[in-house]
Amino acid sequence: MRSSTLQALLGCLICLLPLACVDPEDIVLHGTVDIIVVDGTVTNLAEPQFILLNYSRADRLTGRFGTLPITKAQVEVAMDSSVVTSAHETTDGRYQLPADFKGQIGHTYQLRLTLSDGTHYESTQQVMPPAARIDKIRAQFNLKSLSPPVRGYYTSGHDVFIELQDPADQRNYYRWDWVDYEPQHWCRTCQQGFYSIYNPIELSTGNAYRSGPDLYENCFYPPNIRPDNPAYGITLDYPCRTQCWELLPSYNVTLFDDQYANGGLIPNFKVAAIPFYQHGPCLVSVRQSSLTPDAYRYFKLFQVQTQNTGGLADTPPTAPVGNVHNTANSKEVVVGYFTASGVFSKSVYIDRQDYQGVPLSYDPIKGYPTQVGGELFYALYLREPKVEVPPPSGRRIFTDNTSRPPTALCAPIDQRTPFKPEGWPN
Repeated sequence: MRSSTLQALLGCLICLLPLACVDPEDIVLHGTVDIIVVDGTVTNLAEPQFILLNYSRADRLTGRFGTLPITKAQVEVAMDSSVVTSAHETTDGRYQLPADFKGQIGHTYQLRLTLSDGTHYESTQQVMPPAARIDKIRAQFNLKSLSPPVRGYYTSGHDVFIELQDPADQRNYYRWDWVDYEPQHWCRTCQQGFYSIYNPIELSTGNAYRSGPDLYENCFYPPNIRPDNPAYGITLDYPCRTQCWELLPSYNVTLFDDQYANGGLIPNFKVAAIPFYQHGPCLVSVRQSSLTPDAYRYFKLFQVQTQNTGGLADTPPTAPVGNVHNTANSKEVVVGYFTASGVFSKSVYIDRQDYQGVPLSYDPIKGYPTQVGGELFYALYLREPKVEVPPPSGRRIFTDNTSRPPTALCAPIDQRTPFKPEGWPN
């Protein structure tokens, strides 16, 4: 999750580059080039670990930036320059290390990647620093929690605070990110299509289907759809088949250098602001990462560039060039960073019983959503779920005994999970 968060922030920053003025020593990025963006962190936790590779590509006519996944690359992580572990591509531009991979404190790690055209890139060596513990974590409701406001006006949420004892025997650099687990009732949205558990087979009469023998578990989009098709011009939402949690990651960079607190207690340090999405509970998992000095300096620059106010006194944004380089061309610009971090994770369950006012899902004209699970859905998508109406009130899609409407799998896995997060009450 963390990788996708940084990729999103990098994309937003690069979009600002055509407006940037840079110092002579900064690398100037022209609005029509392809820039490689690398994001990867190996940790000491037994968890899925990914390397994300993309091009930040400008439209040749408008100069507007978008992203294009880098596929078919060879991606490796070398430990102590000798033990090499390969990552495999799970989805376009997303490379996962083996399930049993877990970094070790004190060892060095280096990213090595080769593109399909043979171009080779390497990162600098990164020594994994030890992870400090989070001793305490708590949440407190605050009517002014969110800054900047969500949608330009909404500020209510829960502030999450931690307490830790900073180790005295070393200089420590910290980074925090988090994931908010919100119970989700709606698992799939099909635009101009419908969800099907088994593969739909279109009948010769057209615009009617029967279920095939193979599992499908996805939205089916009728090809060459016509106005008389029951899916034409509509959006349908399907409830989850099992328990499900929406994963809502942080998009801010929170850092701390213990220069003036070395060896001391760090109390009541705010690491998260969780919007008041719905009246129901949530769980927030906070990750505390120990950074190398070089990684801290990179993320500090990144923090300044992405979280400034945009006022006249702010430094215009420039791309933070990271620690990955083309081994045959040192002048090529590569954005992003590969690092190794010791990580300590701690969660807090928020029952939201201390709330004040109304949640983000409240509409001052329409009031609260009426569908089950509609509060979170409205908070995320600014509309209520639209359900498929079965016959006799609705139009018949399947002519056999297929039960409609179906429930949907809790997916995709990088956005939702059917597994109860650790710390969620029974």
